[in-house]
Amino acid sequence: MLDPLKVVVADDHPVILFGAEHALLKFPGMEVVGRARQSTELVKMLQTAPCDVLVTDLAMPGGQYGDGLQLIGYLRRNFPHLPIVVLTMLENAALLKRLRELGVTSVVHKSDDLSHIGLAVQHVSRNLEYMSPSVKAVLDALRMNSGGKSDDVMLSKRELEVVRLFVSGMTIKEISEQLNRSIKTISTQKNAAMRKLGIDRDSELFQYAQSNGLLNLSSPAPGDPGHKA
Repeated sequence: MLDPLKVVVADDHPVILFGAEHALLKFPGMEVVGRARQSTELVKMLQTAPCDVLVTDLAMPGGQYGDGLQLIGYLRRNFPHLPIVVLTMLENAALLKRLRELGVTSVVHKSDDLSHIGLAVQHVSRNLEYMSPSVKAVLDALRMNSGGKSDDVMLSKRELEVVRLFVSGMTIKEISEQLNRSIKTISTQKNAAMRKLGIDRDSELFQYAQSNGLLNLSSPAPGDPGHKA
């Protein structure tokens, strides 16, 4: 008889944490060996009780290792052989592509049936990719809109600078004064960045910035170059 797959589940919402664990237990041969609510708990758990697959929320603030892409990057560097299934509510194509660049081959959208979490765990444990239906639809639309090309969505240095300052709380007028550019130029660069990212609302821009580490660029995760205790 094969040993069960040992799975750790991390999410800051108790309902999602319970639902994910319940969904996994419906699959034979899976065992949830740990639960975490933020990155501090998660990393400590992985260091002391190794597992076969990690299922983790993308937006999980509050821990000392951050969340979003900052946390995923840290996990990939420090636990390079650990398969990761990412849970998210975001549908941003650029973010999904960035996750794949980091080595995440399975993403499950929280609006999809929770059974997809178990399917994702089965796939990544066999080194196979798995995207839940909502995630797959976003990636398929991206491929169609780019004519089948897989070129990454890249913001220019100035667009990235404007986005970073905007999500830090500055107004368009304040950004124009700090960067010595016209209000019209700053507004155009912000709109261009949102268009490239497939974002329509400022709230989505804040979500993108958080998940990409733009809100905490000055505080690298512990263990990373530049971190100070």
